[in-house]
Amino acid sequence: MRVSTARYEAFEAGAPHSGSRLATSLTLAAMSLGYGVVQLDVTIVNTALDAMGRTLGGGVAELQWVVSAYTIAFAAFILTAGALGDRIGAKRVFMAGFAIFTAASLACALSPNATVLIGARLVQGLAAAILVPNSLALLNHAYPDDRERGRAVAIWAAGASLALTAGPFVGGALITLVGWRAIFLVNLPIGLIGLWLSWRYATETTRAPSREIDLPGQLAAIGALGALAGAIIEGGALGWQHPALLAAFASAALLAVLFVWRESRARQPMLPLSLFDHRLFSLTALVGLLVNVAIYGLIFVLSLYFQRINGLSAWWTGLAFVPMMAVVLPVNLLAPRLAERIGSCPTIVGGACISALGCLGLLWIEAGTSYWAIFAQMIAISSGLGLLVPPLTSTLLGSVEKARSGIAAGVLNATRQTGSVLGVALFGSLVASEGAFMTGLHASLVVSAAVLVLAAAVIGIGAPSRG
Repeated sequence: MRVSTARYEAFEAGAPHSGSRLATSLTLAAMSLGYGVVQLDVTIVNTALDAMGRTLGGGVAELQWVVSAYTIAFAAFILTAGALGDRIGAKRVFMAGFAIFTAASLACALSPNATVLIGARLVQGLAAAILVPNSLALLNHAYPDDRERGRAVAIWAAGASLALTAGPFVGGALITLVGWRAIFLVNLPIGLIGLWLSWRYATETTRAPSREIDLPGQLAAIGALGALAGAIIEGGALGWQHPALLAAFASAALLAVLFVWRESRARQPMLPLSLFDHRLFSLTALVGLLVNVAIYGLIFVLSLYFQRINGLSAWWTGLAFVPMMAVVLPVNLLAPRLAERIGSCPTIVGGACISALGCLGLLWIEAGTSYWAIFAQMIAISSGLGLLVPPLTSTLLGSVEKARSGIAAGVLNATRQTGSVLGVALFGSLVASEGAFMTGLHASLVVSAAVLVLAAAVIGIGAPSRG
């Protein structure tokens, strides 16, 4: 009885079960599934855009909303989701996020029209925001040793990179063999396995009931980002002088000001503005936003180019993106070594410039251009991304005290997802005009290259010389 009581008390305290290397490993598996399914849905949807458009109707704007609804909720809620896990327990919140993500995936698969699909994607993004920070919190709890935790986080991140890479290929295969709805149904077994592993093997974190949830700040953030993205998405169809768009831009600006005002006065803000007192933190957060504007907006437009202009099937479109995604992981592994040799900031600058050159190399692309004629440029774009992300992340985390590394990582995730929202909205609006897709694609490439050069200049000129 004494042994049983000790085990019960250890469980209540959130300690791993005795003899539990297996339990710890299966906790890692559950957390990796949670992060992996989030990343899978970032890329798998791109291969299905044309099929969704043909089945559900609607134009480029509706397809933009299918992508952006997910990333808007993800970007806007990720900071609050971490605080919620602190308050009531990361395991409870993580499992709730997995259950919501799985149910929303089923709703996506059963959507009868674009409006329902967009709503379900919004809920998916909310669940994704819950999964990412709380999976890290549970890993941190499961691996108290620094070295073992570092290895676990590397596996967690590698699994997500694998899911990101596999997304186009898996999506193309499922759409060809079953239909586009299957790309969401594949999340169901992943969700059920992840839920069971989490319930059975993960141990709860210590709760902090005093941790407040900044609801007014959260609502202002969602409103500001949603209004801005909506105005940009609809701008291509309605015209930039339309009264509704002007009202949306004004609302976004007002809500952004209210958000900053709220965060400056909240006792426990979702975004501590004092973080931005660190110059290097501010610069790296801005670079994260700019890079995602350039890269993820371009991936959205290239997906439509392959299918709607060059007539590739979902299968071949998925295959077209596999090399681009696959190169990111090995370059990620190379980046820290290069950063040690020449410095983090020069590595970030080099990565941004390589991606910018890849964008400029695509400027001569036309309808019917051979895939192999643009292969090297696509590899350059993704190689630059793979090169800059690890030193960008480590530089941002190193710019603040260790006790604030969790919220700093959350800010980087939020800014990068915000960049993805704005990139898809902006580039989608450029190609939305009837009969002007290629003109819009060329404009997107110019904008993407310019934004990447700006990112390189921001960190190259603005960072301290020792960066």
